[in-house]
Amino acid sequence: MTMPADLDHQRPYVLWGTPHSLYTGKARCCLIKKGLSFVERCPSHADYKTRVRQAVGMVTFPVLETPEGEFIQDSTDIVSYLDTLEEPRSLLRMTPATPLQLVVARLIDGFGLEGMLQAAMHYRWSYRDEQELFLQTEFGRGLYGGADRAVRRAAGQRVMDFFSASLPALGINQQTAPSIEAAYEALLEILDVHFQCYPYLMGWRVSVADLGLIAPMYAHLGRDPFPSAMMKKRAPNVARWVERMQLPNTPDGEYPPYTADWLPDDAIPLTLEPLLALIFKDWGPQLGADLALYQQWLDAHPGLKAGDLIHVNDQHMVHPTLGMVSYAWRGIQVHRASAVHGLWLFQRVQEALRALPSDVHIICTALLQRSGGEALMGLAMPRAMVRLNNLLVLK
Repeated sequence: MTMPADLDHQRPYVLWGTPHSLYTGKARCCLIKKGLSFVERCPSHADYKTRVRQAVGMVTFPVLETPEGEFIQDSTDIVSYLDTLEEPRSLLRMTPATPLQLVVARLIDGFGLEGMLQAAMHYRWSYRDEQELFLQTEFGRGLYGGADRAVRRAAGQRVMDFFSASLPALGINQQTAPSIEAAYEALLEILDVHFQCYPYLMGWRVSVADLGLIAPMYAHLGRDPFPSAMMKKRAPNVARWVERMQLPNTPDGEYPPYTADWLPDDAIPLTLEPLLALIFKDWGPQLGADLALYQQWLDAHPGLKAGDLIHVNDQHMVHPTLGMVSYAWRGIQVHRASAVHGLWLFQRVQEALRALPSDVHIICTALLQRSGGEALMGLAMPRAMVRLNNLLVLK
């Protein structure tokens, strides 16, 4: 489906998703920060079933519909696409061009999208009683577009039990909850210090690091009633960053005048080093367990070839799993489903790491040593994977 060239300028982008969707938040903020004209539509819109679902081959979001009639699924692919647009629509590029900043930005991006799923889902569903009506309304928003409040709430109620039942698959239970909350509170403290100094993670300009982190920090942790109140009480600078990420790129008056850019000379803000240490500590054990299971799955299927789906039981899922993993984390044992999507994001970090020039590699090695990331970044992906037709396949 292609629009005539003379009509392209009359059509905005369409972001198909919902306000309470984690991954939609990444795509939405990218569009906002690039200053692109777009409209957001929920899956309750009639066009979602008749056009969007058919185009992407499954029920999922976010999906970006371009002015030319293309459909792009997955928040990371959406950002990558928008970053490749030629002027004037490329506007502000989100992906750092300097090598060390690219490694760090992709690491934080991946951590936000996958490493924070436990915290996001825990605070949404473990505190369900404190925010039941809000969640009913939000889930209903994506299913019912009419004016009847009772019908919308009932529609939301019907799917909430399904999503809340996912907690065991994420390793969330009474035994792990205290450690999940301790990890999140430590993250808030680190980020509150950083955002006292800078408006964005990489300095004075938004990047894919902000886009990945805002996914859970807006839809779940910065918007659901219980965790959003907690964020404002414990980390007001983080709450302000969540607000800032929903606004155009107007310089924030709380900071001295600055040039809206990342730090010069490929530098990393010193206030980010504690964040990197936390990422390696809290995401590393899961990634290590997921890599080990991925290797076992490959060993059990020696005939796999390029293009074969990464799955079990013929599951066609945007975020597949290869089974359950178990690993030690913050003094407890976690049992949860493996996250193949997280490995794909980690692969992108390692690709950037391998591309470092020798002089920058020395600097990066020192940074990894200081933040405890050498062991994790030294792990090898058993076999590369790519996204094909919105699914993860072997390369």
